[in-house]
Amino acid sequence: MRYQPIDPQLFVRNRQKLRDILPPDSIVIVLANDLMPTNADGTMAFKQNSDLFHLCGVDQEDTALVLFPDAKDTTQCEILFVKETSEHIAIWEGEKLNKEQARATTGIQRIEWYQNFEPMLHSLIPQARHVFLTTNEHLRAMVVVETANDRFIKKCQQRYPLHRYERLAPLMHELRMIKEPEEIKIMQHACDITEAGFRRLLGFVKPGVGEWEIEAELLHEFVRRGSRGFAYQPIIGSGKNACVLHYITNEAVCQNGEMLLLDVAAEYAGWASDLTRTIPVNGRFTKRQRDVYHSVLRVLRGANEILRPGNTPMQYQKQVIEIMEEELIRLKLIDAKEAKNQGPDKALVKKYFMHGTSHHLGLDVHDVAPPHQPFGEGMVFTIEPGIYIREEGLGVRLENDVVIGKDRNFDLMGKIPIEADEIEELMNR
Repeated sequence: MRYQPIDPQLFVRNRQKLRDILPPDSIVIVLANDLMPTNADGTMAFKQNSDLFHLCGVDQEDTALVLFPDAKDTTQCEILFVKETSEHIAIWEGEKLNKEQARATTGIQRIEWYQNFEPMLHSLIPQARHVFLTTNEHLRAMVVVETANDRFIKKCQQRYPLHRYERLAPLMHELRMIKEPEEIKIMQHACDITEAGFRRLLGFVKPGVGEWEIEAELLHEFVRRGSRGFAYQPIIGSGKNACVLHYITNEAVCQNGEMLLLDVAAEYAGWASDLTRTIPVNGRFTKRQRDVYHSVLRVLRGANEILRPGNTPMQYQKQVIEIMEEELIRLKLIDAKEAKNQGPDKALVKKYFMHGTSHHLGLDVHDVAPPHQPFGEGMVFTIEPGIYIREEGLGVRLENDVVIGKDRNFDLMGKIPIEADEIEELMNR
């Protein structure tokens, strides 16, 4: 089995937490994502709707979850609809979850076949006053494709026009931002797989190696350890490519004297990890490379000290910018006097550090949370400062994943090499 089984009580608790914050007479309906087409008769790898997975742990298409806590018939308080395996499906795709397996995975007792979803829903919705439906409301989302949930919203509003429709997304964002112990354990495993891939690379990278070959080494290590592969499109940028924030072509040959930026991490059981390291292609930092590297590392550690309960994302980013400004002055990239006179937008700093420092991590790499929500215990964040000197063809970013704790943060990537001396030692064994 690729993944270790997940305790269904995780999903039972997740559903209960949602029920606890619903108004009376509410029904919640969440559908699985579509199988997305490529060209001809091809399809992309399936990626489940994260809200559905959070609530029931089912990772297959044609699935629908209905929660109706105040249903008159108590057997209808939660119903999961799953795809029934036909002889054709069994031959061409393999068997889907049967009802017994669906119960064992989710902790939901009422399992029905997906073809019965709409007929059964027609008898339930008239009993409800609030209909909660899900949409993608991530602040960075660029929604250009109509999803199964989007189509269902249109159909539902057309068929039941006088119901009160509500947004499920704000509730799910609130619930998903605090991670359960089981989630943190799974994410730790994803980080451990990522560590194995990174250590493998330290003995592989050298001048003349293609960025795509490095990608292949990582994929091999991730998959052989039970991951499906990368948690996101891998960024493997050598030399000037390291200064392109979302460089994903990974097509250049690594040259002697360059630095190699690796923003690469494994998923495990649906949860993500997110790592960045920057290493010298030839195994030895130049003085300039080491100085920039140490500046980024000091910013990462300074950020970890202020990524604490009660601080807010906006205030945190301002504080990190202040730390980064000191390092850029130290590196003589900006002048101290000019820095004092720059405006509140900190344009001098943002020339070299133009992105945010941290984001939530979970079922999605950029996981959901209410906007401007203060940091709190149990949240999992990345910390990923970087300095990008385009005129020198030098980019350095470092990133670890941390769980915010009451007294201090726990670094899920604390065992992954990050000190410059250790990187050199491992690359030159």
